[in-house]
Amino acid sequence: MNPTKAMNIILNPYVTEKTFDIMETQNKLVFIVSDEANKNLIKHAIQTLYAVNVESVNLTRTIKGKKAYVKLSPDSSAADLASKLGIV
Repeated sequence: MNPTKAMNIILNPYVTEKTFDIMETQNKLVFIVSDEANKNLIKHAIQTLYAVNVESVNLTRTIKGKKAYVKLSPDSSAADLASKLGIV
């Protein structure tokens, strides 16, 4: 996937106390994504932008926009990616 297209899909990380707990216990990160994005596009965009392996993606629609819960595979650490993104 083209990195420019991937950046248009993944808008920004979503950080709250709950998402920190999810990151530590379930190896998941939460992102605000484009309204047009689907699970497959989000998975490929995360893998392209951050060079990690994605196990699954779940989507929810909220007032803040579309949120993607991205579960990383066991060989990729959500905490490491969060520190690279400057979240932690």
